[in-house]
Amino acid sequence: MQLDYIAVRIAHTGQSQVEFFSVFTGIIAAVGKISRVESAKGGLRLAIDAGKLGLSDLKVGDSVAVNGACLTVVRRGKRSFGVDVSRETLRCTAGLDKPGEVNLEKALRLSDRLDGHLVLGHVDGVGKVVRFEAVGENRLLRMRAPADLARYIARKGSIAVHGVSLTVNAARGAEFEVNLIPHTLAATTLRRLGVGDRVNLEVDPLARYAERLLRRA
Repeated sequence: MQLDYIAVRIAHTGQSQVEFFSVFTGIIAAVGKISRVESAKGGLRLAIDAGKLGLSDLKVGDSVAVNGACLTVVRRGKRSFGVDVSRETLRCTAGLDKPGEVNLEKALRLSDRLDGHLVLGHVDGVGKVVRFEAVGENRLLRMRAPADLARYIARKGSIAVHGVSLTVNAARGAEFEVNLIPHTLAATTLRRLGVGDRVNLEVDPLARYAERLLRRA
């Protein structure tokens, strides 16, 4: 059973409305590969080779984070699955419009541990790699976020980069740094990044709620 994040909001009519979102942890389960991209009504349909991702409990209608974007499974094979990507999702993400490796994570279940941080799979914007270099066995990754996201990124806070839960080591203006340990490099696609590459960013949703509360104070 997938765990849904429940949000209650007050509509302009004064009536409460309940919305359900799938929840992820930012702990990548497998590196898969977009093997085929086809035109579909309203966007694209992707065929994704699942790699080491277990598919025995995955069914049509379930959610999978693909490079940090929450997508709905529309087809499932023995070692692959298909998803549709809307034009809006294509507009605000990177790496979902062509074949290539992608980070994969199934939605959280009630029995799962939360080892990363709460990730909703709603990509907030696309950042750009400005520095990527070795520091011993680790890698220092510096990125530039869109200006409107910078206020949500703070030192020691959490951020998802291509779906990977990471801790911010430094933040200056719109630029921020994270440290990639050998395990993260081995288990995700981040090892293949280079200066100038575009990455999907999702800020910690708690930062957005904190901002909203402060505005009302």
